[in-house]
Amino acid sequence: MAIRATKLCRSLLHFHYSLSQFSSIHSITSSQILEESIKAAVESKTYQKIPDLLISLEGTCINPNPFSFLSAFPENLKTQVVDEILQSFIPLRPRSRPQTAYACLLCFTLQSPNLLPLSLAILQRTLRSGCIPVPQTHLLLSSAWLARRQQSQSVCNILSEMQSIGYYPDSGTCNYLISSLCAIDQLVEAVKVLKSMGRVGCIPDLESYGSVICAMCAVRRTTDATELMKEMVAKIGLTPRQGTVLNLVAALRAKKEVWKAVEMIEFFEREDFNAGFASYESVLEGCLECHEFVLAGKVVMGMTAKGFIPYIEVRQKVVEGLASLGEWKLALAVRQRFSELRS
Repeated sequence: MAIRATKLCRSLLHFHYSLSQFSSIHSITSSQILEESIKAAVESKTYQKIPDLLISLEGTCINPNPFSFLSAFPENLKTQVVDEILQSFIPLRPRSRPQTAYACLLCFTLQSPNLLPLSLAILQRTLRSGCIPVPQTHLLLSSAWLARRQQSQSVCNILSEMQSIGYYPDSGTCNYLISSLCAIDQLVEAVKVLKSMGRVGCIPDLESYGSVICAMCAVRRTTDATELMKEMVAKIGLTPRQGTVLNLVAALRAKKEVWKAVEMIEFFEREDFNAGFASYESVLEGCLECHEFVLAGKVVMGMTAKGFIPYIEVRQKVVEGLASLGEWKLALAVRQRFSELRS
């Protein structure tokens, strides 16, 4: 009985091994067939067939990459072929149809830092088609970017290289690059890209500044974040999103930099920007946490002037805190303001 069981186990193991080998061979064969099909489409310049060949792969970055055969092409020919592929995809509908092809092309070109301008062109077409690059694109792009920067090339020169292949930097492409650099804590480099955007013909927008400011707030670099916010509002003339403002205020509050938080609110008031109830409330609560009751009273006066009324517990804490310091005049003024607003 034991001998029979042993033979059965050996048979099952052999069957499992054979099945694994078959699956592996089948997978390799399918990959080779796919690559050969795409290669044939490239050779015949029937590029619009490529999305349909890749349609079943659901926008993933395939391994091995079906565009790997392009590695054997000279760099100028490689650039020409990829450009022709990108141009052929423009009239396709729905616009998301080439999503998997874009993903594979990006994964392929980002393996070589020298192809970075081409990668940025592919990224641009991806974003303009309304497609979302696969998640690993952030890491691949930031790695390729830093590799080029280590060759002592300026940010402007790298971005301007797109023009040599018929493309121009835009805010969408730069914003994705900025967010990729922020994702790996390369904030100094992200700021350099932000500052260089205007010099290569694209104007920074809310997304450009917002990504960097929020990333700085996440690591409590509040001084840099505050300067960038002021530049964004006063110099560029952009109106920040409420979420970005709240992130900055929350970071200042977490570091107990309530005076800076109040200064930021006052800056917004001077610039005629409404910081929103949540930001005022966060600053006010921060003042109370640091026992800055006089400062809290001043925040309340500015807050109520905007029509915002603090929560009842916060109101009580402000009045009681002012009274404990003997600041009766301010305490009465605050209470009077609440009364006027029928709170």
